[in-house]
Amino acid sequence: MTLPIAKEGLLIIGTVLGTALCLFLLSLGASGVPAQILRISATVTVVGGLFCCYFFRDPERIISEHPDQLLAPADGTIIDIREVVEPLYLKAPARRVSIFMSVFNVHVNRAPCSGTIEFLHYNPGRFISAFKDKASDENESMLAGMRCAKRQERIAVKFIAGLIARRIVFYKKVDDTVQQGERINIIKFGSRVDLFCPRDAKILVAIGDRVTAGSSAIAMLPER
Repeated sequence: MTLPIAKEGLLIIGTVLGTALCLFLLSLGASGVPAQILRISATVTVVGGLFCCYFFRDPERIISEHPDQLLAPADGTIIDIREVVEPLYLKAPARRVSIFMSVFNVHVNRAPCSGTIEFLHYNPGRFISAFKDKASDENESMLAGMRCAKRQERIAVKFIAGLIARRIVFYKKVDDTVQQGERINIIKFGSRVDLFCPRDAKILVAIGDRVTAGSSAIAMLPER
C-alpha cells in the first residue's frame, strides 16, 4: 500500500516536527518569558509540520484509462490556453494548456496518456511567479516528451517551478513506459504544469476550470 505522503516530503516533515520537539523540550527547562516564547515557537513549528504533511499528501486515485483523451497531469486551475511552438521536442505548433498549482493542491503529477518517455530536458532557469506567461520559458523546468501508445501522437508536458517552488523531481527516464494516470513527477511548494497537445486536438477545458490529475479530461486526441 502506498504511503499517503510522498516520500520526497518525509525528510522535510521529520525535520520540522523534530525541531518542534526540541523547542518544546527546551521550554521545559526554561521559565517565564523565555519558556513562553519557546512553547509558542514549538506550536507554530508543529503547525508548519502539519501543513507540510498536507502539502505532500499523495492520495490513491482510481484511474479509468481513456486512450483517446489526454488527462490532466496536475491538480489545479486552468490559467491559459493558447497555440504556441514547442521548440525542443515537438518542434512544431501545439495547443498549450497551462495548469497552476497553488500550495493547497496535491503536487504529485501524473501521466496524461499511456505511452513512452522519448525526451527529457532540464532547464535550471529562474523562479518568477508561475502565473506569468514568461515563466514557461524562463523558470526552472523539466520538459518530458511522450509518444502516446494508442495513436502514436507526440505530446509534451513541462513541469515548471514557481516563485516558492525550488525543486522538480521527475521519477522516470527516457525509454520508460508509463500508464495513463501513473505518478511521474512532484514539484515542491507551488508551481505550474504546461500540457502541449497536438495542434488539432479538441480542447475540453476552459480558463478558470479546476482539474484533477489522472481524472479530468483536458483534450481529445485527433482522428488520423
